[in-house]
Amino acid sequence: MDTVPAEQHSALGEEYENQPVPLSARRSLFSVSAVWVGFPMIMTSAVFAGIVVYNLGFVMGLVAILAGDLILMGYVGALSYQAGRSGKNFALTAADTFGTKGFRVVSAFLSVLVIGWFAFQTGMVGSTLNLSMGWSAPWITLLAGVLFVALTFVGIRAISWIGVVASALFIPLGVVAVILAAGNAGGLGAALDYPGGAGASAFSFGVAVTMVFACFADSGTMTADFTRWARNGREGALAAFSAFPVAYLIAQLVGALVVALGAAAAPEVAGGDFLHVLVGGGGILVPLAIVFVFVNLGSVCAHCLYNGAVGFGNITGKTMRQLTIVLGVVGTVAAVAGIWSYFATWLNILGVLVPPIGVVLILDQLVFAHRRSTAALAWKPFAAWGIGAGGALLTHYYAPQLSDAVVAMVIGGLAFVALTYLPVRAAQPVLAGETA
Repeated sequence: MDTVPAEQHSALGEEYENQPVPLSARRSLFSVSAVWVGFPMIMTSAVFAGIVVYNLGFVMGLVAILAGDLILMGYVGALSYQAGRSGKNFALTAADTFGTKGFRVVSAFLSVLVIGWFAFQTGMVGSTLNLSMGWSAPWITLLAGVLFVALTFVGIRAISWIGVVASALFIPLGVVAVILAAGNAGGLGAALDYPGGAGASAFSFGVAVTMVFACFADSGTMTADFTRWARNGREGALAAFSAFPVAYLIAQLVGALVVALGAAAAPEVAGGDFLHVLVGGGGILVPLAIVFVFVNLGSVCAHCLYNGAVGFGNITGKTMRQLTIVLGVVGTVAAVAGIWSYFATWLNILGVLVPPIGVVLILDQLVFAHRRSTAALAWKPFAAWGIGAGGALLTHYYAPQLSDAVVAMVIGGLAFVALTYLPVRAAQPVLAGETA
């Protein structure tokens, strides 16, 4: 019998790709929260919050941001509660609902999406420093990719610590950027009167909510990869709440204020990117801004790559660290090639296709667990996923004022409830003398 603790099988620590995290290996609420806090408190969140405010104005933009954040809080919180209870990663959780073979479709789909996010964020490092410092975007992107792969290779411990450092850097630098912007605008009060700059081309409130939700729809759905380390369901949910709405909203407020105070360089495309504000401040802010870009975006890149590596690790039977190298190389090459420029397409896919998956998991495992049956390929969850995504696609084209993400979750959830109660009659043998 093996008496060596599982954590000692690897010098870097066991990652439990193919089994639930045992209670003896669970981590504190602070440790699990640190993993999630450093994820949404990033420049990208500020960028898209700024785009929302540019389109809707400051006040209405904040309302859309809060609506999206609260939806994420309930969505990710429920999935994290289940993960803390079971200790299972996303792939193992999906297998319970979509089937022992069917989970591969769901897990592979989301894993591909998060590797796309890894590529986008890695490319954003090169692009951001190219615009602010004039450095070579391809070479900086390549350097960033190598660093982020190395960080992810270490595992959940490293991701937890970079989350702490990323948030510790974001808050003071974000405050400095807002103070500098407010100084040029005549005070923070000027933000309240910002009407938006998009004019007739502005998108709708529903699109804004979808954008806020979709920014973390994929990794939020795969939250179990992180919150399975929680000691119980309650702490899993609390760790998720520290990210949504707390950490996410902090980053969004910085981006929203930078745009509303007129300090954004290109609010229609770069939203609340405030790096140029810091660089413009000169002095010590310049080197701090450069470090901030690598640490801040490195945090989200490590999270995404970890999601993808754990997901494909469960599908292929390979370890998380083996897949980190392979997927990291693929993602870095894609980043250097400029995949980040196709970001709008990713958001549309996420907003329509991902939300019903999480809703089906929540309903199946927290509401209808007593009705679940083991299957290699469970057709009802797949049908509900497809119905939800189809409803969102119709909404996207015929009712664009609504939120694709919300419609996808509502329709997908209702479809799953209906299918769950769908009576299944077994064929009865016809006895002699009876009519069929």
